[in-house]
Amino acid sequence: MSAIRRKPTGSNADQELLIDEPPKSEKEKEAEHQRPDIRGDRRNIAILLFLYVLQGIPIGLIAAIPMLLQNRGASYKQQAEFSFAYWPFSLKLLWAPIVDSLYIRRFGRRKSWLVPVQYLLGAFMLLLSLHVDRWLGGNGVDPNVPLLTLLFFLLNFLAATQDIAVDGWALTMLKRCNVGYASTCNSVGQTAGYFLGYVVFIALESKDFCNTYLRDVPLEDGMITLPRFLWFWGITFVVATTLVAIFKKENDIEDAHMDARYTEEHELNIHQSYKILWDMVRMRPVQILAVILLTVKVTFAASDAVTSLKLIDAGVPKDKLALLAIPLIPLQLILPLAVGRYTNGPRPMDVYLKAIPYRIIMATVATGLAYITPYIIRGGSVPVYYYVLLITSYAIYQVFLYSMFVAAMAFFAKISDPAVGGTYMTFLNTLCNLGGNWPNTVVLWLVDVLTWKQCSTNEENTCQGKEEQQSCEASAGKCEITFDGYYLESGICVLYGIVWLLLVRKWIVYLQDLPVKSWLVVKQKSR
Repeated sequence: MSAIRRKPTGSNADQELLIDEPPKSEKEKEAEHQRPDIRGDRRNIAILLFLYVLQGIPIGLIAAIPMLLQNRGASYKQQAEFSFAYWPFSLKLLWAPIVDSLYIRRFGRRKSWLVPVQYLLGAFMLLLSLHVDRWLGGNGVDPNVPLLTLLFFLLNFLAATQDIAVDGWALTMLKRCNVGYASTCNSVGQTAGYFLGYVVFIALESKDFCNTYLRDVPLEDGMITLPRFLWFWGITFVVATTLVAIFKKENDIEDAHMDARYTEEHELNIHQSYKILWDMVRMRPVQILAVILLTVKVTFAASDAVTSLKLIDAGVPKDKLALLAIPLIPLQLILPLAVGRYTNGPRPMDVYLKAIPYRIIMATVATGLAYITPYIIRGGSVPVYYYVLLITSYAIYQVFLYSMFVAAMAFFAKISDPAVGGTYMTFLNTLCNLGGNWPNTVVLWLVDVLTWKQCSTNEENTCQGKEEQQSCEASAGKCEITFDGYYLESGICVLYGIVWLLLVRKWIVYLQDLPVKSWLVVKQKSR
């Protein structure tokens, strides 16, 4: 029962009955404390967004290089070799504790890494701009894939290190109630940078695209070249980094708006940082979350990794398939902002759970689209309505993909311990990346294993190896698919996803209901 009391207001004034409200529960206080309020954080949000855009540029460029190598006659073995350039974002956990623990206090905990790393990114781009055409080969010259792999691996390594610093800085740059916006900045900024580095570059580098849509008089080259593109962004990185180094001051973890437990006594050396990492691995909630992140994307592996390749095999031109992403740029920039309205609160994983069934449905639609593509494309001509169908289905799929991504990033920001913010966020993001990488690799490898082929001129020739394929071609035959393992994989992935959701839903709800203190690594010392 609420207590009733009288408020004295003076001898001639009426007395007023007041009803004391019952005390708020811990969950109610925590939810009220976490309610977003961007007043005073608008400039910080803009800076974070810009830093994530810069991060997306090298990621997009690395995604564009395989297409350029393909046009210059690179083999699939060389493409596989270059794919190692993607690995740093899945390995950055190995050096994240170093980034989190070694720094110059006067300069700033995150700026100590962000500034030199971004200068190195700019220097690498300027170096590549001088020699990349020669290393890419062409005109009878083989591409220098080992050197390109090494250089772009280092470029991606620097981008991954920048990601560690920015992720950690976001936890202290923004007020605690606004850390959910860090995930929005991450997804919007990285997406914008990726499209600048990949889609926009591929489009403006393509003479066909430029001659068709941007020029009145056709020319032999695109509007930009890779060396010029690298030179421009190299200069941009150097200038932007200089401005951040001079004008942006850093709030360290002992600032007034942070909890009192983050004081100098909790600053960590490298040994302690790796011990913290090990302590995170041993935490029961983190273990459950790790299993979830490492298994959820098996559901979508066949759709994400193989479908586009099947469309190319069916006759969809590679350049057209890449350029189809251009109309989706506005959607991919707007989606994180729209989804962020629902994830910037105490229960972001509700959005995550709601998106999974719809993403499974759209993955099934993508498989069906791949199946009917050979029947639609006749004589190498792709009808316009097919491209409309492709864009529409892909756009709907992106809605649910981004809903899951933004929700997961918001949840990571909510539960991450700011005292080891860079390491904590990087650990969770690494699990997320590995959860997508290993299923895609396995699914791609199994496609040929599960696919049955037969030579059209020799039924005993199953076209399983390079020698049998060459033998079939020598006899004027063609290796034809009698059973496509892709469709078997797609069915298995969908069934797996349905079972996974039924079994794991309760565990996601359980993790979300845990208080934030359950995720803390650096515990407040008892007094």
